[in-house]
Amino acid sequence: MTKPAVTKETGFRHFMAAASYSWAGFLRVFRESAFRQELGFFAVALIALFLVGADATEFVVTTVLFLGLFSIEAMNTAVEEVIDRISPEISIVGKHAKDLGSFAVTCMIAACCLYLGFVIIGHLFF
Repeated sequence: MTKPAVTKETGFRHFMAAASYSWAGFLRVFRESAFRQELGFFAVALIALFLVGADATEFVVTTVLFLGLFSIEAMNTAVEEVIDRISPEISIVGKHAKDLGSFAVTCMIAACCLYLGFVIIGHLFF
């Protein structure tokens, strides 16, 4: 009988293993300048919300939107890494995969901007 390549953990060990994988993923995506810019955008957004007197719900919705942005950025980075690994030459399929990931990130940035604009304008003018 062959030994499995990866040992599956259970219980608390599974939780700790998953947490370490998540931390490693964060460290990897943090090397991406786009992710660091998005973190900066989040910080600026929180400051702007504070300055206009946003309520707790508006802070929570903003945080959820940005967590969505961060997760899609991480998935986009994963797609790019996989494409670069399995298809280092330029291919139309690889280009499409990367373009679709970029579009997903752009959609989330637009969602964050639309919501922030709605909240900030609402507090400043209404």
